[in-house]
Amino acid sequence: MGGMAGPYAAAAVLLAVGGVMKWRRPGPTANALGAVGLPASVGFVRTFGAIEVVVAVGALTSGHPVFALLVGVSYLAFAAFVLLALARGGAVSSCGCFGEPDTPATPVHVVLDVAAAAVAFGVAAGGGSDWRGFLGDQPLGGAPFIVLTATCTYLGYLALTVLPRTARRAT
Repeated sequence: MGGMAGPYAAAAVLLAVGGVMKWRRPGPTANALGAVGLPASVGFVRTFGAIEVVVAVGALTSGHPVFALLVGVSYLAFAAFVLLALARGGAVSSCGCFGEPDTPATPVHVVLDVAAAAVAFGVAAGGGSDWRGFLGDQPLGGAPFIVLTATCTYLGYLALTVLPRTARRAT
């Protein structure tokens, strides 16, 4: 896993955060899905959010390559949805990823989704992740790695939520 450990962990944590937010506030995601003609029920969104959390927790705890593959597939699905929303034009004011009503779909979103998918597929191809072994080799029991992963996760969240709103206000 090596150099992909941090980006992979950040992608998995961000997937879990998005899943929790979709489960708690499914409305914006259901609206976004409906705007592009996809299944849009609150129950569907909550179920999908719960699946995201299960996949992310599995990726972060078991290290099995199937979970890495599922993280990658999740991010490719997100990228495909955002591309569809962008292709359809202004109908989608929110991508719905974090249960936020004002998080527009942007090309930055596609880039981050594809990058996260590539990292996850790389981890899957490498046989998965050995978190216990990896963290055991880190200084201070992995605390700096965990702090940096949390920071990268937060920066990814900001890039997907705050940056598009700020850019829209600036124009």
